[in-house]
Amino acid sequence: MADETPAQNPPMAAAPPPPTSATVTDSESPAVLEKQDPSPPSHVPAVSVSVTESASTTIAENEEQAPPPEPAALEPDSSDKGSVKEELPPTPPPQAVESESEPPAVTEAPKEENPPAPAAETVVISESESQQPPAPPQQEVVTESESLAAMMEKEETRAPAEPTAAGTTTTTTTTTTTTTSAQEEVAAAVEEKKVPQNLGSFKEESNKEADLSDSERKALEELKQLVREAIDSNLFNSESKSEENPEKEKKQESKEVSIWGIPLLKDERSDVILLKFLRARDFKAKDAFVMIKNTIRWRKEFGIDELLDEDLGDDMEKVVFMHGQDKEGHPVCYNVYGEFQNKELYQKAFSDEEKRMKFLRWRIQLLEKSIRKLDFSPGGVSTIFQVSDLKNSPGPGKKELRLATKQALQVLQDNYPEFVAKQVFINVPWWYLAFYTMISPFMTQRTKSKFVIALPSKSAETLFKYIPPEQVPIQYGGLSVDYCDCNPEFSDADPATEMTVKPGTKQTVEITIFELTSKRFSFVPIMNVRSNGKNFSLQKCILVWEIRVVGWEVSYGAEFVPDAKDSYAVIIQKPTKMTAKDEPVVSQSFKVGELGKVLLTVDNPTSKKKKLLYRFKVKPFCD
Repeated sequence: MADETPAQNPPMAAAPPPPTSATVTDSESPAVLEKQDPSPPSHVPAVSVSVTESASTTIAENEEQAPPPEPAALEPDSSDKGSVKEELPPTPPPQAVESESEPPAVTEAPKEENPPAPAAETVVISESESQQPPAPPQQEVVTESESLAAMMEKEETRAPAEPTAAGTTTTTTTTTTTTTSAQEEVAAAVEEKKVPQNLGSFKEESNKEADLSDSERKALEELKQLVREAIDSNLFNSESKSEENPEKEKKQESKEVSIWGIPLLKDERSDVILLKFLRARDFKAKDAFVMIKNTIRWRKEFGIDELLDEDLGDDMEKVVFMHGQDKEGHPVCYNVYGEFQNKELYQKAFSDEEKRMKFLRWRIQLLEKSIRKLDFSPGGVSTIFQVSDLKNSPGPGKKELRLATKQALQVLQDNYPEFVAKQVFINVPWWYLAFYTMISPFMTQRTKSKFVIALPSKSAETLFKYIPPEQVPIQYGGLSVDYCDCNPEFSDADPATEMTVKPGTKQTVEITIFELTSKRFSFVPIMNVRSNGKNFSLQKCILVWEIRVVGWEVSYGAEFVPDAKDSYAVIIQKPTKMTAKDEPVVSQSFKVGELGKVLLTVDNPTSKKKKLLYRFKVKPFCD
């Protein structure tokens, strides 16, 4: 019989085997953990995963006790629930956008959901799941664009608007009985209508020469020729020097010119650099050459080569940091503007021109180091996925912030073209949506397609659409934490399974331990079992798992159910109401000594769908 004392992450003497890949499917086919071992064949445990869904226990009990309800009146249509008036604010918070294009702000359009399968559900960004408002007519693309820094200059004299409180939206289905107040419904409808609509999703262009059009290849060759002539005439080097000895400079030999550690005319990587400037100037070779020339001059004046080795301190490491990769392999950069609520940090960064310049140098240093880790080969990853967290952002009323924002945006859009793979804004306040309304007519279709906006209730779900949950930091709804001795079981390399627990339902994840004869396993035998007149060794193992429901407000329980008829179920954790204040991730383990299954049950009695994340691995047990 199984050991009835569950263990919490027991220390292991031996290194754990490779993680088991857990996949949620509708079938009962096992996912087997394999490990090479030359030992003789033996009966050992393997695992498989299945998921079942049922009505929420809490709701079922309520329905049994309550009399049949009277026919309910239809909810008022979202178009009849009023609107919220707002003044347009003058400026946004400082967005660290590594792109020459205009800055953000567009969300992905709400999508009508088809009835989901029990084990998974499509991730959406809209605030409502039931009735979607009609999409607004598509805007005409304005060909004449304007930099954000210029637009911010025009709007500086306007008074900042007070943020409007965003209402909490609840999603209902036929299986739930939870209700919301009329005020919340009205706020939810207004919120849904005001989220900007996306006009398309940006797809990165190929940097392979074979995939370029004839006109693009022609522009690339023309730009190469202009750069070659400039290098031969020593134009890039002479422009940054004094003109006291022009004859001497003419006699100097031409030197190789590099940007971001890549020579401009050397190999295929050079073409990728040149294509960035060409795309920033609509494949106009002469305009792209002027941009390259200005960028080289700025890099020398700013002292980029010296900046890379400069010690600027670590005061801002929580404001901007690199963490993990998205699903396409782009490194992810997080910009956390809420950190500037700290008055001391705010003053240290923006109080005068000298401090604003130091902050800019620190930001450029981080960007330069990140860029130099990119792969500039034609098929490589040469852009960065940007996430901007606007929770508790100081807002547009700070003069010092506006000055720093304009300064940073001007530098980034002039000298770092086409380095943004996607720009996702999360925890977006209402004033930012109003700002988007103001600048949207000046933004090109290409610029709009790079940006995504997510309101607070959809921030984690939006990140999971682009970034694997195991790569998302724990403070943003994921499972990723700094690897340390306190959590040695899982790392960012261990994949997690993501699924949706629908409102008023109970989801059960079954991890089945079954018998398998294989010489690829090597566990420690604990007992001899007689079956059909033959003796064989039954192995034991430790099953370790992590589980998280974003925002909790659900009931969670775990138990082990043996296959043997004369055995009893072992309660690993009694069903417990988990709230948002509880630990975001539950880590547990169980020593398995007989065949059976571990059941992880999540009961969602609320009217909102919940994102469930889990991962597990099997480890050998060592006495």
